[in-house]
Amino acid sequence: MTDQYGEGESIPVEADPSRYSDRELVIVDTPLEGVLRITLNRPEKRNALNNQLRGELVHALQIGDTDPAVKVMIIRGAGTCFSAGYDLGGGNIGQPLPHFTAPGEGVWPRHVTETWMGIWDLSKPVIAQIHGYCLAGGSELATGCDLVYIADDALMGYPAVRFGVPDMQFHPWLMGMRAAMEMVLTGDPITGIEAARLGWATRSYPAQDLESAVLATAERIARLPSDIVSLNKRAVHRQMEVMGIRAGIRQGTELCSLAIHQDGFAEFISMVSENGLTTALTNRDEPFGDYRTET
Repeated sequence: MTDQYGEGESIPVEADPSRYSDRELVIVDTPLEGVLRITLNRPEKRNALNNQLRGELVHALQIGDTDPAVKVMIIRGAGTCFSAGYDLGGGNIGQPLPHFTAPGEGVWPRHVTETWMGIWDLSKPVIAQIHGYCLAGGSELATGCDLVYIADDALMGYPAVRFGVPDMQFHPWLMGMRAAMEMVLTGDPITGIEAARLGWATRSYPAQDLESAVLATAERIARLPSDIVSLNKRAVHRQMEVMGIRAGIRQGTELCSLAIHQDGFAEFISMVSENGLTTALTNRDEPFGDYRTET
Protein backbone atom coordinates (compact mmCIF):
# COMPACT_ATOMS: atom_id res chain seq x y z
CA MET A 1 0.00 0.00 0.00
CA THR A 2 1.13 3.58 -0.50
CA ASP A 3 1.50 6.28 2.12
CA GLN A 4 -1.43 8.70 2.07
CA TYR A 5 1.03 11.59 2.17
CA GLY A 6 2.97 10.34 -0.86
CA GLU A 7 6.16 9.72 1.11
CA GLY A 8 6.98 6.41 -0.53
CA GLU A 9 5.72 2.88 -0.37
CA SER A 10 4.71 1.30 2.90
CA ILE A 11 6.17 -1.98 4.06
CA PRO A 12 3.48 -4.65 4.41
CA VAL A 13 3.16 -6.87 7.43
CA GLU A 14 1.97 -10.42 7.05
CA ALA A 15 -1.70 -9.65 7.48
CA ASP A 16 -4.82 -10.36 5.47
CA PRO A 17 -5.46 -7.12 3.50
CA SER A 18 -9.12 -8.00 3.04
CA ARG A 19 -9.67 -7.49 6.76
CA TYR A 20 -9.06 -3.78 6.27
CA SER A 21 -10.40 -3.27 2.72
CA ASP A 22 -14.02 -2.33 3.43
CA ARG A 23 -13.19 1.12 4.80
CA GLU A 24 -14.33 4.35 3.13
CA LEU A 25 -13.46 7.08 5.61
CA VAL A 26 -10.22 5.67 6.98
CA ILE A 27 -7.13 4.52 5.11
CA VAL A 28 -5.08 1.72 6.62
CA ASP A 29 -1.44 1.06 5.76
CA THR A 30 1.64 -0.51 7.32
CA PRO A 31 4.61 1.86 7.06
CA LEU A 32 6.91 -0.44 9.07
CA GLU A 33 6.84 -4.06 10.03
CA GLY A 34 4.53 -4.50 12.99
CA VAL A 35 3.13 -0.95 12.69
CA LEU A 36 -0.47 -0.41 11.58
CA ARG A 37 -1.36 3.16 10.60
CA ILE A 38 -4.93 4.45 10.35
CA THR A 39 -5.55 7.76 8.58
CA LEU A 40 -8.80 9.64 9.14
CA ASN A 41 -9.85 10.45 5.59
CA ARG A 42 -12.41 13.26 5.46
CA PRO A 43 -9.97 16.06 4.65
CA GLU A 44 -12.65 18.17 2.98
CA LYS A 45 -14.47 18.21 6.35
CA ARG A 46 -11.29 18.62 8.41
CA ASN A 47 -11.79 14.98 9.43
CA ALA A 48 -14.98 15.78 11.31
CA LEU A 49 -15.96 12.70 13.30
CA ASN A 50 -19.32 11.52 12.04
CA ASN A 51 -20.75 8.16 13.09
CA GLN A 52 -19.45 6.34 10.03
CA LEU A 53 -15.90 7.57 10.49
CA ARG A 54 -15.92 6.70 14.18
CA GLY A 55 -17.29 3.25 13.42
CA GLU A 56 -14.69 2.54 10.74
CA LEU A 57 -11.91 3.77 13.01
CA VAL A 58 -12.99 1.59 15.93
CA HIS A 59 -13.41 -1.40 13.62
CA ALA A 60 -9.91 -0.97 12.18
CA LEU A 61 -8.46 -0.65 15.68
CA GLN A 62 -10.22 -3.78 16.85
CA ILE A 63 -9.06 -5.78 13.84
CA GLY A 64 -5.51 -4.57 14.39
CA ASP A 65 -5.72 -5.52 18.04
CA THR A 66 -6.46 -9.13 17.09
CA ASP A 67 -3.88 -9.30 14.27
CA PRO A 68 -0.72 -11.07 15.50
CA ALA A 69 1.35 -9.22 12.88
CA VAL A 70 0.44 -5.85 14.43
CA LYS A 71 2.46 -4.63 17.41
CA VAL A 72 1.44 -0.96 17.64
CA MET A 73 -1.07 1.33 15.90
CA ILE A 74 -0.97 4.97 14.82
CA ILE A 75 -3.91 7.33 14.19
CA ARG A 76 -3.40 10.45 12.10
CA GLY A 77 -5.47 12.77 9.93
CA ALA A 78 -5.38 13.42 6.18
CA GLY A 79 -5.21 16.94 4.86
CA THR A 80 -4.62 20.03 6.94
CA CYS A 81 -5.40 18.69 10.40
CA PHE A 82 -5.90 15.74 12.72
CA SER A 83 -9.59 16.45 13.40
CA ALA A 84 -11.73 19.53 13.95
CA GLY A 85 -14.09 17.55 16.19
CA TYR A 86 -17.51 15.98 15.88
CA ASP A 87 -19.56 16.59 12.76
CA LEU A 88 -22.08 19.31 13.62
CA GLY A 89 -23.15 19.92 10.03
CA GLY A 90 -25.60 17.11 9.42
CA GLY A 91 -23.02 14.44 8.65
CA ASN A 92 -24.75 11.95 10.95
CA ILE A 93 -28.14 12.06 9.26
CA GLY A 94 -29.27 8.51 8.56
CA GLN A 95 -26.24 7.03 10.33
CA PRO A 96 -26.76 4.88 13.44
CA LEU A 97 -24.38 5.05 16.35
CA PRO A 98 -21.44 2.75 15.63
CA HIS A 99 -21.95 0.74 18.82
CA PHE A 100 -24.64 0.32 21.43
CA THR A 101 -24.92 2.69 24.38
CA ALA A 102 -27.78 2.46 26.85
CA PRO A 103 -30.40 5.06 25.85
CA GLY A 104 -31.66 7.91 27.99
CA GLU A 105 -30.47 11.30 29.19
CA GLY A 106 -26.86 11.95 28.25
CA VAL A 107 -26.63 9.14 25.72
CA TRP A 108 -24.31 11.13 23.42
CA PRO A 109 -21.57 12.04 25.94
CA ARG A 110 -21.77 8.56 27.45
CA HIS A 111 -21.49 7.04 23.99
CA VAL A 112 -18.45 8.97 22.78
CA THR A 113 -16.70 8.58 26.12
CA GLU A 114 -17.21 4.81 25.92
CA THR A 115 -15.77 4.90 22.40
CA TRP A 116 -12.53 6.68 23.24
CA MET A 117 -11.98 5.07 26.63
CA GLY A 118 -12.33 1.78 24.76
CA ILE A 119 -8.94 2.50 23.18
CA TRP A 120 -7.46 2.13 26.66
CA ASP A 121 -8.86 -1.38 26.82
CA LEU A 122 -7.18 -2.55 23.60
CA SER A 123 -4.19 -4.77 24.22
CA LYS A 124 -1.86 -2.94 21.83
CA PRO A 125 -0.56 0.62 22.17
CA VAL A 126 -2.20 3.32 20.07
CA ILE A 127 -0.34 6.51 19.13
CA ALA A 128 -2.03 9.78 18.14
CA GLN A 129 -0.03 11.76 15.54
CA ILE A 130 -1.40 15.31 15.54
CA HIS A 131 -0.92 18.17 13.12
CA GLY A 132 -3.07 21.23 12.50
CA TYR A 133 -6.29 21.42 14.47
CA CYS A 134 -7.13 18.89 17.18
CA LEU A 135 -10.41 20.21 18.52
CA ALA A 136 -13.27 19.05 20.76
CA GLY A 137 -14.06 15.45 19.76
CA GLY A 138 -10.67 15.24 18.05
CA SER A 139 -8.99 16.04 21.35
CA GLU A 140 -11.12 13.37 23.03
CA LEU A 141 -10.01 10.78 20.48
CA ALA A 142 -6.36 11.74 21.01
CA THR A 143 -6.78 11.63 24.79
CA GLY A 144 -7.96 8.03 24.53
CA CYS A 145 -4.70 7.06 22.84
CA ASP A 146 -1.75 5.79 24.84
CA LEU A 147 0.86 8.15 23.42
CA VAL A 148 0.25 11.59 21.87
CA TYR A 149 2.84 13.23 19.62
CA ILE A 150 1.96 16.65 18.29
CA ALA A 151 3.41 19.24 15.93
CA ASP A 152 4.78 22.33 17.66
CA ASP A 153 2.42 24.58 15.73
CA ALA A 154 -0.68 22.39 16.06
CA LEU A 155 -3.64 23.77 18.00
CA MET A 156 -5.49 21.70 20.58
CA GLY A 157 -8.68 23.22 21.95
CA TYR A 158 -12.26 22.73 23.01
CA PRO A 159 -14.20 25.63 21.42
CA ALA A 160 -17.52 23.91 22.18
CA VAL A 161 -17.27 25.15 25.79
CA ARG A 162 -18.41 28.49 24.38
CA PHE A 163 -21.91 27.04 24.08
CA GLY A 164 -21.82 23.75 26.00
CA VAL A 165 -19.89 21.37 28.27
CA PRO A 166 -17.22 18.87 27.16
CA ASP A 167 -18.38 15.31 26.56
CA MET A 168 -15.13 13.87 27.92
CA GLN A 169 -13.64 16.02 30.66
CA PHE A 170 -9.99 15.00 30.48
CA HIS A 171 -8.57 18.48 31.05
CA PRO A 172 -7.88 18.52 34.83
CA TRP A 173 -6.44 15.01 34.73
CA LEU A 174 -3.83 15.64 32.06
CA MET A 175 -3.19 19.41 32.21
CA GLY A 176 -3.45 20.34 35.88
CA MET A 177 -6.25 22.22 37.58
CA ARG A 178 -5.30 25.81 36.72
CA ALA A 179 -4.58 25.28 33.03
CA ALA A 180 -7.68 23.10 32.74
CA MET A 181 -9.85 25.75 34.34
CA GLU A 182 -8.56 28.44 31.99
CA MET A 183 -9.11 26.25 28.95
CA VAL A 184 -12.68 25.23 29.75
CA LEU A 185 -13.69 28.76 30.83
CA THR A 186 -12.35 30.44 27.67
CA GLY A 187 -12.34 27.79 24.95
CA ASP A 188 -8.95 29.13 23.88
CA PRO A 189 -6.58 26.70 22.11
CA ILE A 190 -3.04 25.82 23.11
CA THR A 191 -0.13 25.04 20.79
CA GLY A 192 1.54 21.67 20.52
CA ILE A 193 4.49 23.00 22.52
CA GLU A 194 2.15 24.07 25.33
CA ALA A 195 0.22 20.78 25.15
CA ALA A 196 3.44 18.84 25.76
CA ARG A 197 4.63 21.19 28.49
CA LEU A 198 1.32 20.88 30.36
CA GLY A 199 1.26 17.09 30.03
CA TRP A 200 -1.63 16.50 27.63
CA ALA A 201 0.74 15.44 24.85
CA THR A 202 3.73 13.14 25.27
CA ARG A 203 6.08 15.28 23.18
CA SER A 204 5.95 17.95 20.50
CA TYR A 205 8.10 18.20 17.38
CA PRO A 206 8.53 20.62 14.48
CA ALA A 207 5.84 19.72 11.95
CA GLN A 208 8.36 18.48 9.39
CA ASP A 209 9.83 16.04 11.93
CA LEU A 210 6.58 14.71 13.40
CA GLU A 211 6.06 11.76 11.07
CA SER A 212 9.60 10.41 11.40
CA ALA A 213 9.54 10.85 15.19
CA VAL A 214 6.28 8.93 15.50
CA LEU A 215 7.53 6.10 13.30
CA ALA A 216 10.78 5.91 15.27
CA THR A 217 8.88 5.43 18.52
CA ALA A 218 6.47 2.96 16.95
CA GLU A 219 9.41 0.94 15.62
CA ARG A 220 10.95 0.77 19.11
CA ILE A 221 7.67 -0.47 20.58
CA ALA A 222 7.27 -3.02 17.78
CA ARG A 223 10.59 -4.64 18.70
CA LEU A 224 9.24 -5.71 22.10
CA PRO A 225 7.12 -8.79 22.89
CA SER A 226 3.45 -7.89 22.46
CA ASP A 227 2.36 -9.85 25.53
CA ILE A 228 4.71 -7.86 27.77
CA VAL A 229 3.82 -4.54 26.11
CA SER A 230 0.13 -5.27 26.67
CA LEU A 231 0.65 -5.82 30.39
CA ASN A 232 2.77 -2.69 30.73
CA LYS A 233 0.15 -0.60 28.93
CA ARG A 234 -2.48 -1.99 31.28
CA ALA A 235 -0.29 -1.34 34.31
CA VAL A 236 -0.18 2.39 33.61
CA HIS A 237 -3.91 2.61 32.90
CA ARG A 238 -4.77 0.69 36.05
CA GLN A 239 -2.87 3.25 38.13
CA MET A 240 -4.71 6.08 36.39
CA GLU A 241 -8.00 4.34 37.12
CA VAL A 242 -7.11 3.95 40.81
CA MET A 243 -6.52 7.72 40.82
CA GLY A 244 -10.11 8.02 39.59
CA ILE A 245 -9.76 9.19 35.99
CA ARG A 246 -12.29 6.79 34.46
CA ALA A 247 -14.90 7.43 37.15
CA GLY A 248 -14.32 11.18 36.96
CA ILE A 249 -14.70 11.33 33.20
CA ARG A 250 -17.79 9.14 33.39
CA GLN A 251 -19.38 11.43 35.99
CA GLY A 252 -18.61 14.39 33.76
CA THR A 253 -20.98 13.06 31.12
CA GLU A 254 -23.87 13.87 33.43
CA LEU A 255 -22.81 17.52 33.57
CA CYS A 256 -22.48 17.54 29.80
CA SER A 257 -26.06 16.34 29.47
CA LEU A 258 -27.24 19.25 31.62
CA ALA A 259 -25.84 21.72 29.11
CA ILE A 260 -28.44 20.98 26.46
CA HIS A 261 -31.13 22.33 28.80
CA GLN A 262 -29.39 25.70 29.31
CA ASP A 263 -30.33 28.95 27.59
CA GLY A 264 -26.84 29.45 26.17
CA PHE A 265 -26.95 26.11 24.40
CA ALA A 266 -30.46 26.76 23.08
CA GLU A 267 -29.36 30.13 21.67
CA PHE A 268 -26.49 28.53 19.76
CA ILE A 269 -28.71 25.79 18.31
CA SER A 270 -31.26 28.41 17.30
CA MET A 271 -28.54 30.37 15.50
CA VAL A 272 -27.48 27.23 13.66
CA SER A 273 -31.08 26.61 12.58
CA GLU A 274 -31.64 30.18 11.43
CA ASN A 275 -28.26 31.07 9.89
CA GLY A 276 -26.41 27.82 9.27
CA LEU A 277 -23.54 26.17 11.07
CA THR A 278 -20.72 28.18 9.51
CA THR A 279 -22.28 31.50 10.49
CA ALA A 280 -23.02 30.25 13.99
CA LEU A 281 -19.45 29.07 14.50
CA THR A 282 -18.04 32.30 13.10
CA ASN A 283 -20.24 34.35 15.41
CA ARG A 284 -19.17 32.17 18.32
CA ASP A 285 -15.45 32.57 17.69
CA GLU A 286 -15.14 36.00 16.06
CA PRO A 287 -14.89 37.91 19.36
CA PHE A 288 -11.88 35.77 20.25
CA GLY A 289 -10.13 35.91 16.87
CA ASP A 290 -9.44 32.19 16.69
CA TYR A 291 -10.50 28.95 15.01
CA ARG A 292 -12.58 29.75 11.91
CA THR A 293 -11.83 33.47 12.19
CA GLU A 294 -8.08 32.89 11.83
CA THR A 295 -8.33 31.85 8.20
